[in-house]
Amino acid sequence: MAQVNSTVRVRYAPSPTGALHLGGARTALFNYLFARGQGGQFLLRIEDTDRARFKPGSQEQIEEGLHWLGMNWDETPLVQSERKGIYEKAAAGLIASGAAYRCFCTPLRLEQMRAEQRARHEPERYDRRCRAIPLDESERRAAGGERFVVRQAMPLEGTTTLQDLVMGTVTFRNETLDDHVLLKSDGFPTYHLAFAVDDHEMRISHIIRGDGWLPSAPKHLLLFQAFNWPPPAFAHLPLVLGPDKKPLAKRHGAKDVLEYREAGYLPEAVDNFIAFLGWSPGTEEDILTMDQLIEKFSIEKIQASPAMANLERLDWLNGQFIRRLTADELAARLAARMPQVPVDSLKPLMPLVQERLRTLNEAPDMLRFFFENPDSYRPEQLVPKGRDAAATAQALAEAATTLRALTSWTPESIETTLRGLAERLGWSSKDLFMALRVAITGRTVTPPLIESISRLGKDTVVGRLDRAGQSLREPAPG
Repeated sequence: MAQVNSTVRVRYAPSPTGALHLGGARTALFNYLFARGQGGQFLLRIEDTDRARFKPGSQEQIEEGLHWLGMNWDETPLVQSERKGIYEKAAAGLIASGAAYRCFCTPLRLEQMRAEQRARHEPERYDRRCRAIPLDESERRAAGGERFVVRQAMPLEGTTTLQDLVMGTVTFRNETLDDHVLLKSDGFPTYHLAFAVDDHEMRISHIIRGDGWLPSAPKHLLLFQAFNWPPPAFAHLPLVLGPDKKPLAKRHGAKDVLEYREAGYLPEAVDNFIAFLGWSPGTEEDILTMDQLIEKFSIEKIQASPAMANLERLDWLNGQFIRRLTADELAARLAARMPQVPVDSLKPLMPLVQERLRTLNEAPDMLRFFFENPDSYRPEQLVPKGRDAAATAQALAEAATTLRALTSWTPESIETTLRGLAERLGWSSKDLFMALRVAITGRTVTPPLIESISRLGKDTVVGRLDRAGQSLREPAPG
């Protein structure tokens, strides 16, 4: 295992087959937190040897997602498809030592073998026919151009034991292990060979990965042993489940990381959310910055049981982190969503919406009326229940006249004046304020009305009241 005092070097090793999802982001985050907390290195490796599933642009999406979440890696990312010759050389060394062998079985023969095993209700494993081929015959057939794969020669008896930092002691019976493929017939390595070669060359100290790889752990330990390399320490992370106790997926409402960015979530909230999927600091604290997560993270506090994801909690967390921003910071975050509005014009409006936002995407609709006149009015919204259009038009006209006469344009004077107007008209303040809200903003739900009126300015407010009242006096089309 890795030496306790050795430099911590960990890696996140995604396959470029799609965007970065929450489960992968959690694996990356746990590696990142551990490395930074231990003063070590966090590396990125692109495992793109499965060319059938490779998706152009996926690597760039993954890297963009990691950057957005604040996980910056050390050193240049290692790309496995650029190292084909290195893996072929490593496989040749294993063949020479007897730890691996060439398998010349055709796909047809392998399918017939599996069909027979299924018929006998046996596990589908390679029957090791080619393992008995002498090395000189294997060399001659390969030199003659016969297609082959390279398989690992697994021990036929005994056990292999993993001391996992999360799962504890896990023992596997060697007789159940398949002589799996290390090098495919096209010369590309499988995950197993490339993983071992790269982790050794990258001097990885700890492998922190999802527990879907736990069944492969004995193969990997034995592969390090076959190369005569000391293995890293292993920590297998529990699954992340949705409410139905099945692996978290889009059907549960989960999004890819960059989709959360587009939906108006803060990276701090997403980091906090995924950090607590299977880990906690052991205290009551549940809202932590990245620096605090780094300080408190430890592998020992990762739970071995599956983590349950409650996506509603992410919405709540996002609102909490939005409220922790300063007005200037929030305005800067909103700038890309309201490119037509100068940031300096947004800053004074932030106190009006900050407590109401769950996502950044909610802000443009809440704030649009500060910069645009309402397009039109719907009478059913503008006219309070129990009132008619004529009475509402008259109330809006009275409000315009009253506000126009105000000499002190402050929230206090505006509110006092409008409440007095409601009393004179015989209206409830609730009904009058709702009519005013729709007339001035075009919406039924807005930031605080009085503060909004104060910030819009007298001319704008009076002009919108006049326009809204006129819309009620005009005959309905048709």
